[in-house]
Amino acid sequence: MSQTVKSHVTRRQFCRAAAAISSVGAVSGGLLALAETQPTVINTTGPDSLRSHAAPHGLLFGGAVNPALLDVDGAANGTTTDPYTLLFAAQANILVAENSMKWGALRPAPDKFDFTQGDRLIRFAGLNGQRVRGHNLCWHESNPAWLKATANKDNARQLLTEHIQTVAGHFRGKLHSWDVVNEAINPPDGLPDGLRKTMWLDLIGPDYLELAFRTAAAADPQAKLTYNDYDIEQDTPKQIAKRDAVMALLRRFKAKGVPIHAVGVQSHLDATAPPAGKGLQEFIREAAKMGLEVFVTEMDVNTHAVVGGAEAQDAAVAVVFRDYLRLVLAEPNVPIVLTWGLDDAHSWLSQAHGNQSRRPDGTRERPLPFDDDLKPTPAFLALREAIDTAHRSAGGNSKL
Repeated sequence: MSQTVKSHVTRRQFCRAAAAISSVGAVSGGLLALAETQPTVINTTGPDSLRSHAAPHGLLFGGAVNPALLDVDGAANGTTTDPYTLLFAAQANILVAENSMKWGALRPAPDKFDFTQGDRLIRFAGLNGQRVRGHNLCWHESNPAWLKATANKDNARQLLTEHIQTVAGHFRGKLHSWDVVNEAINPPDGLPDGLRKTMWLDLIGPDYLELAFRTAAAADPQAKLTYNDYDIEQDTPKQIAKRDAVMALLRRFKAKGVPIHAVGVQSHLDATAPPAGKGLQEFIREAAKMGLEVFVTEMDVNTHAVVGGAEAQDAAVAVVFRDYLRLVLAEPNVPIVLTWGLDDAHSWLSQAHGNQSRRPDGTRERPLPFDDDLKPTPAFLALREAIDTAHRSAGGNSKL
């Protein structure tokens, strides 16, 4: 594929961004040292891309993508000049659809499935030697209106089973993994085992979780099956309680022989929150003892409360990317890192809530390794540095 778009960040921009964070009390020396070794133009493609740096360590790196924005035909004949398409082709060796494999996108009507965008993503990935994750088969959000109006205690089990059979069956053999159940734990709801109050729990009962995994395993035996959740990264009382409940769920699954291969730690982080630490490390190691991999599935860094302009935001985000990924990638059962998007312009933090997504100073957030113009931010170099220091040997994760 023709690489006609050159991404770059100047050394001065990076140094100034790294220095800016010292004003909010974070350690910037490592980033400054890194910046001082960089050329004026930072190459980001070919051997300098994130996917190229990840491969020797047995890592898969990628991001969430909107398949409708990809120039797949241009990618196929080598003529595309679309920056968004070129960015994902250059940086990722694994992709996940941000929304187009959820119920709401796939199920316009009870008797109709629309696989157009999912198939489009599979085609694009095939052209670029990339893997694809499925997201997701069972969630309490992003469901079509007809489901809520139709589902009841008599038909909910059948609706869930038929959906998973059809969707996982359609993509059978084409996906690296599936987020089978998404965000089923929420201790503040006060239910046994920390389960979240959802339509599926209400209509089917707690065994909807096991039903979903067993149905997915039968529909696509080759895909790695994942439980995916958020707010389990930090050692705050609330997140500790949720992380413990997730671990208890995983142990119940293993005790009952439920087919599960990995747990997804979403990693929607906050630049002004306490960093992840010992609790997450212990969680990852406990998962390893159960034979489970841990995937970083949706990483980004919220900069809503960062004081200062773009440089301060970029520096804060770079520190989080560097420190967080150094922590988790030190564990050999963490073979995948995905960011929730690659660029700020298409981030849900910039788009999801309209004016509510604006920072107090009126600017948009800068949560990802590429900015609104698809040029690398300091987080790109911090991410690449963290990948380079991952404790892996080449080919060490043969199961990828």
